Amino acid sequence: MKNKITLKDIARELEVSISTVSKALKNSEEISRDTKEKIQAFAKLYNYKPNNIAISLKNKRTKNIGVVIPAIVHHFFTTVIRGIEKYANSNGYNVIVCLSEESFDKEVINMEMLANGSIDGFIMSLSSETQQKGDYNHLKEVTEQGIPVVLFDRITNEIDCDKVIIDDELGAYMATKNLIAQGRRKIALITTDDYLSVSKARTEGYKKALLESNFKIDESRILKLSSMEMDEKSIVDFFSKQKVDAVLCVNEIFTVFSMKLIQKKGLNIPKDVSFIGFTDGLLSKYANPSLTVVAQHGEKMGKIAAQMLIDKVESDSEEEAFQTKILEPTLVVRDSTIN
Repeated sequence: MKNKITLKDIARELEVSISTVSKALKNSEEISRDTKEKIQAFAKLYNYKPNNIAISLKNKRTKNIGVVIPAIVHHFFTTVIRGIEKYANSNGYNVIVCLSEESFDKEVINMEMLANGSIDGFIMSLSSETQQKGDYNHLKEVTEQGIPVVLFDRITNEIDCDKVIIDDELGAYMATKNLIAQGRRKIALITTDDYLSVSKARTEGYKKALLESNFKIDESRILKLSSMEMDEKSIVDFFSKQKVDAVLCVNEIFTVFSMKLIQKKGLNIPKDVSFIGFTDGLLSKYANPSLTVVAQHGEKMGKIAAQMLIDKVESDSEEEAFQTKILEPTLVVRDSTIN
């Protein structure tokens, strides 16, 4: 047995669930005396100590939920937080929100800070740097200690936990098919590198729609930025080289900026160029012209994520069953496309 053991190690050695170990170490009355004594003796023998991301050994809940998101600038994340808060508050839980600002290090620090007995579980969307690194040890350590985690939007299949996402591939497919139906033939995509799970799925949806309509994939019409942060120079350079009649963007900020560039060229939207973006936010609604979007239903996603987490926190089940809920996107048609 290694010097530093986890709840998962104890559970495996004694052939019980992580939940049973956690409850036994909290001296819960739900566990039989013999089982508690066996688990507590084993933990003492191997010097088990919860680290700074362990569950509090006191047999009580904090009634706090930790939420870690990559950014607040995108309307989508604000709507998810609204959905989380509404459901959590109505069930007697408080919500603590932290920003990773797309940083792996800050994401780890936030988790360490919150999990030091401050919260009952996490709701998270992974930072771009975390997905780029492919390093999920901080998440594995949390889940191994028995702290429930729900991932939303940007997820990884390397972590066994509950997840809730929108069908990003379907959203991009619907948007691209809509542009094709308008008679558009030179359809550009402004996205990010494929390490971001949402961008990879949206790129696949875009390509699928083109291929189904017997269009060739022209890679020169696909701009992949390094992150969801605005990169004005790359977008300006892209449109200086490309003649397009439609553009699909993976967020509304990219879309509104691109529309401005097209208008500066003296082109009309949607007569000359149609635009569709992701996220039905205020920018989309009040842009000139108003923007056709793939609605991601962030508030609904937040509500479902909160419900999944609270159900896990309050469950007495010792089974480790996880589920992924996939929401269907909606195309909201406005003035940036030919209706």
